[in-house]
Parts: sequence; C-alpha cells; structure tokens
Amino acid sequence: MKTAVITGASVGIGQATAQLFLDGGYQVFNLSRRACPVEGVNNIPCDLSSDEAIAAACDALAAPLGQSEVIALVHNASQMLKDSTDSCANQQLRAVLETNVVAINSLNQHLLPLMKEHSSITYVGSTLSEKAVPGSYSYVVSKHAQLGMMRATCQDLMGSGIHTTLVCPGFTDTEMLRTHLGNDPEIEAAIAGMNSFNRLIEPAEIAELIYWAHHNPVMNGAVLHANLGQKEV
Repeated sequence: MKTAVITGASVGIGQATAQLFLDGGYQVFNLSRRACPVEGVNNIPCDLSSDEAIAAACDALAAPLGQSEVIALVHNASQMLKDSTDSCANQQLRAVLETNVVAINSLNQHLLPLMKEHSSITYVGSTLSEKAVPGSYSYVVSKHAQLGMMRATCQDLMGSGIHTTLVCPGFTDTEMLRTHLGNDPEIEAAIAGMNSFNRLIEPAEIAELIYWAHHNPVMNGAVLHANLGQKEV
C-alpha cells in the first residue's frame, strides 16, 4: 500500500496534489481545517496550530500508515499575512510560525517512525524561501525556516532511504495569493507579468513537481524552483 499525507489539501496546490496522488493509486489523507472536495480523499480535520490536534490526527493515521510500504508526506499548508519588520507583533509572528514551521516539526516527529525506505518528505516553500519582498515579513521568515528544515532533514536522515526536497513555487493561482493581493485584477496582472510566460502558475503544475520529487530520490536535499522563469528585481 502507498499513502500520501498532505497538509492543506482542501484548496489550491494541496488539492491538486491530492488528486495526482489519488490518480497514482495512493490512499490520500488531507490534514486541514477544511475538507478536500476530491472524491476518495480521506479528510482528517486538523488545526495545524494546535499540538493536541496534530497528535490526534497522527493517532488516526497510525493504523493506515503502519500498513503502508511507501509514505509521501507533503508539508503544503501555510499561513500568509500582510505585515512588516516594524509592525509584526510577536503574537502574530508566533501564529504564522506555528502553522508554517512548528506544525511541520510536530508531524515529522510523529510520522517519521512509521516511514519506511522509499518514502519522502516534501516541503512546499516559496520563491520567498530564498528572497524577500516588502509587506510579507512573517511569511518570508517562515519560508526561509522551511529551507533550513529541509536541509537539516536531508542530513539527519542520511542512510534511512527517506529523501526530502523543497519545492519553491512562484506566483501560483491560489486562494491564498488572491486573498493576499486583495483580489485586485490590476495587481494580479502585474504579478503575472513577472515571469517569462506572463501568467500565473497553475496549482496542477506545482502538484506534478511534488509528485515527481517524491518518486525521484536522486533529488534528495534539492531546492526545486518552479516559477516560470521569474524576473529578478
């Protein structure tokens, strides 16, 4: 049996990834506050900012994962706020880090003992895992942290047969991006023009890269840029 555990698979990249793994013959579990609408996906309601909720979700996963020969763990869920260096309160920063960083650590701790050789851990980062833009302070901090987590994971799991990658999407047509941009068509058009194809990336395109990375352990420790050739500014 092959299993994919995906956080935040209710919409966007996570939903597209769930569909792809399901089509590939995997049993798929979505850990999220909202259900994934894809038929056949197993939804486990989970508030990723809560240690207790994560522990309960992992308890529910123990039996099916214990029977799985291969597990794909995809850390996709993220929280993105508008903030800056001089305005981000500690409480706000902690809230973002709980979902974008601490939840990942918790899930790794719970699920790694169940993961066998040929399994993988994929971190879904961002272009902002390696650079920064104004007005996204806490998100940038958290995405840089995910890059460090992936690299540390690679080193710590040497010899285990479990591989890891960081997929860094560019501007992708998701609910999170549109909300962050205020659903402003002019801003969306400007953002779409910041790559060589003058369009937003489709969630399914990122899902294909996540799926490919899981099946290619040669990419262990790699940062995979998926941004349509983003313009450097």
